[in-house]
Amino acid sequence: MYLKNTIRMLTFCGMITCLPCTPGFCFGAAEENSENEKLPLADLQRFTTVIDNIKNYYVKPTEDGALFENAMRGMLAGLDPHSSYLDKEEYEELKAATSGKFGGLGIEVIPEDGLIRVISPIDDTPAQRAGIQSGDIIIRLNDTPVKGLSLREAIEKMRGERGTNITLTIIRHGEAKPLRITVTRDTINVRSVKSEMLDNNYGYVRVSQFQSNTGDDVVQAVQNLKKTNGGKLKGLVLDLRNNPGGVLDSSVQVADAFLDRDKLKYDGVIVYTKGRMAGSQIKEKAHSGDILNGAPIVALVNGGSASASEIVAGALQDHRRAVVIGEQTFGKGSVQTVIPLKDSRGLKLTTALYYTPAGRSIQADGIKPDIIIQPLKMPKSDNGGDPQSGLMLREEDLRGHLENGNSKKNSGASAKEGKEISSKDAKDNKDIPLVNRDYQLFEALNILKGLSLLKQG
Repeated sequence: MYLKNTIRMLTFCGMITCLPCTPGFCFGAAEENSENEKLPLADLQRFTTVIDNIKNYYVKPTEDGALFENAMRGMLAGLDPHSSYLDKEEYEELKAATSGKFGGLGIEVIPEDGLIRVISPIDDTPAQRAGIQSGDIIIRLNDTPVKGLSLREAIEKMRGERGTNITLTIIRHGEAKPLRITVTRDTINVRSVKSEMLDNNYGYVRVSQFQSNTGDDVVQAVQNLKKTNGGKLKGLVLDLRNNPGGVLDSSVQVADAFLDRDKLKYDGVIVYTKGRMAGSQIKEKAHSGDILNGAPIVALVNGGSASASEIVAGALQDHRRAVVIGEQTFGKGSVQTVIPLKDSRGLKLTTALYYTPAGRSIQADGIKPDIIIQPLKMPKSDNGGDPQSGLMLREEDLRGHLENGNSKKNSGASAKEGKEISSKDAKDNKDIPLVNRDYQLFEALNILKGLSLLKQG
C-alpha cells in the first residue's frame, strides 16, 4: 500500500553521498502476506547457528545489532545492485534527495565486481571538469584500494569538505595504464536544463538530470527558443547524454510536452510498469498538444543515459516522435520501493520493471539508437574555422613526409603543436566549430536539418 504522497525516482543506488542518486522509488508500506506462507525452519535454524558461531568463536566480540544489520545488508545486496537496507542516516538522506543541491564530486556510480563504475559525471560538477568519464572504473581512492571496501565505505571516503581534494585512480577503456585524476570537492547546484540556438531555426535543449521542476523548465526553455527565433522552430535537438535519471514524474512531463495524444498509438502510453507488489503497476499517458507543433526532434543518448532519460527516449522512439541517435543507453529499467521499517530505517527494494509504450523492457537492454554515432574527436580546423578543412589529409599530415626545401622552420610551436582543447573545454568555446567540439551534436544537427527538409517536402 503506497503512502498518499508518493515520490517516484529513477536514478541509481549507492550514490547518496556523491549525488542525490535515489533510484526510481516510491515510499510505501509493507503489506501482509495474504497466503501466510510458512517460514523455512531449516534455513532459520542454519541462520541462527551461523550467528551463534560468530558470537562464540569470532576473534573479536560482536554485538547482536551489528550482526543483524550486516546480515540484512547482505541479504538485500544479494538480490540486485539497486536493492539495499537503509540505516537511519541513509533513510533520511534518501527522503531529502530531490533538491538538486548536494556536496561531493558530482558522479553517479554503481558497484561492479568489488570496484566502482562511473555511470556518468553530472554537468558543471567537479568530476566533469576534472575529466571523469562515463564507464570509468574507480580502483583507488587516494592511497586506498577500492577492492575490499563496501560501496558505503567507498562513498564515505569520497565525501569531504568543500575545497578539499581526492585523487581517483581509474581504469578507462582504450588507455593502457590506469589514470590518476584529482577532483576538488564542492557544493553542487545542479542546473538540470540548458538551451541555446544551434543554427537559424534549430534549437537545442540539454537535460542533465530530472529534478522536480525539470518538466516545467524544459517547456519554458522551448518557449524561449521559439520566441528568440520569431515564434517557431524548424526542429529541436534534445540532449539526454550522461543523464542518470531522477524524478519519474518530470521525465513523463518532458516526454508529454512533445507528444500529442490524439496522434499516438499504444493508447497514448508514455511508460508503464509490471510488478508483483499491489499498487506497483503504473501507466502514464500523454495529453493533447505538442509544444513544437510536430517539428522534428533528434534525441541524443549514450551509455551514461539511464533510467528516467531512457523512459523519455523510449517513448519518443516508440511513438516515432524523435529519431534517437548516439550510443546504446545504460539499461536501468527497474523501480525501487522504499518500505519504512521501525526506528527510522527502511528497505529499498526492486518491485517492478519499466516498459516503453511498445512493450519493450528497458532493464539491462536499454534503448538502442535508430542511428549509432560514436563520439569521435575530429581534427581541429586550421582554415578559418571551416569544419571540413579539418577532415582533409594533406601531404604534410603524412608521417615521414619530405620537407619543402624552401620552407623556413618556425622557431616557435606550430598551430598543430598547440594546446589541445578537450571536449569539455570546447563546449563553452563558440569559436571552435561544432564538428570539433561535439561530433555527435554536429551529426544530430545535420540529421535534424534533413528531417526538416523532408517534412517541408
